[in-house]
Amino acid sequence: MNLKALAYELRKDTVDLIRAGKAGHIGGDMSVMEILVELYFDQMNISPENMDSPDRDLFVLSKGHSVEAYYSVLAAKGFFPKEQLHREFSKFGTRFIGHPNNKLPGIEMNSGSLGHGLPVCVGMAKAGKVDGRTSRVYTVMGDGELAEGSVWEGTMAAAHYGLDNLCAVVDKNRLQISGNTEDVMAHDDLHERFRSFGWNVIDVADGNDIDELHVAFEKAKSVKGKPSVLIANTIKGKGSPLMEDKAGWHHKVPNDEEYTQIIKDFKKAEEAVR
Repeated sequence: MNLKALAYELRKDTVDLIRAGKAGHIGGDMSVMEILVELYFDQMNISPENMDSPDRDLFVLSKGHSVEAYYSVLAAKGFFPKEQLHREFSKFGTRFIGHPNNKLPGIEMNSGSLGHGLPVCVGMAKAGKVDGRTSRVYTVMGDGELAEGSVWEGTMAAAHYGLDNLCAVVDKNRLQISGNTEDVMAHDDLHERFRSFGWNVIDVADGNDIDELHVAFEKAKSVKGKPSVLIANTIKGKGSPLMEDKAGWHHKVPNDEEYTQIIKDFKKAEEAVR
């Protein structure tokens, strides 16, 4: 399977989903897409067939506002029908709400209140160690989310317990709803910050490149005695110049003219990677 092309196919699905639901965090959906595709279609031992197995890999989308991309990936993986997703998303009484909902198959926990994903995954990873399991635990956080104090409590605990079965990813797209992340709450050197907490740090120069992500995740699997974090340098709104690197596309529904241009840009990018 060509995962690079799949990421653009799912970008189109995600924009269609946002249009149908009349809401969505489109910018972050686009920046995180390759990370989700690489995890679900290459890295993780998780599928509709084994989603109840105690030996499955576990995943939490801590930056739960990028749920539209997450739903699109889960539908493509077969956890629920794409047609049902597009029909019911963001409608009254639906299970397909605007943040991950664990009433849906394949979703481990409700998320969206930022700062919760990593601490919960620390508990999952610790439990896996206690039970002697070989499964792994993954979470994806936004760079703006790192201003939450609970993230650093979880970071400290993960290193203390030597949770080498835990891998976190920072979707570092440098923008959040109120502007540039460094202006809102400066991170300084994220690599040194995580290292100072005892983590193995892996830089992904292009976090929207499937090949680079594959190498980084494989490196994380080989590390023993400490948790790993991938600092994935991504582009908010990735795939269409209309949206890329623009904070205004944090939460937005494209109008007809914008939609036409965005889909045209996606098709061009998809053709380039086929």
